[in-house]
Amino acid sequence: QVQVVESGGGLVQPGGSLRLSCAASGTISNIYRMAWYRQAPGKERELVARIVSEDNIYYADSVKGRFIISRDNKKTMAYLQMNNLVVEDTAVYYCRFDRPGTPYWGPGTQVTVSS
Repeated sequence: QVQVVESGGGLVQPGGSLRLSCAASGTISNIYRMAWYRQAPGKERELVARIVSEDNIYYADSVKGRFIISRDNKKTMAYLQMNNLVVEDTAVYYCRFDRPGTPYWGPGTQVTVSS
């Protein structure tokens, strides 16, 4: 079993930055993909960024050039650096670690962008 926990959310003004962290614990072998999703009030959960390897990274169009996903070499930590935040980035952000055939989700962390 894998436990996943996000941290680093909070309230930030438009134009500001936040760095989200995601820690995995438990039986963490065979993790091959890590991703960040978000869900805004009244909207469906959407994929924000995903990393399989340093040369296999995906970003949603809405965050390209502003967000950066990264991970540690042991694949136990994932990060999301969020820059130039806008009000539309307000959402609960979820981390997801994938083993072949099995996703593991964290409980989420709230990010609020407001002046």
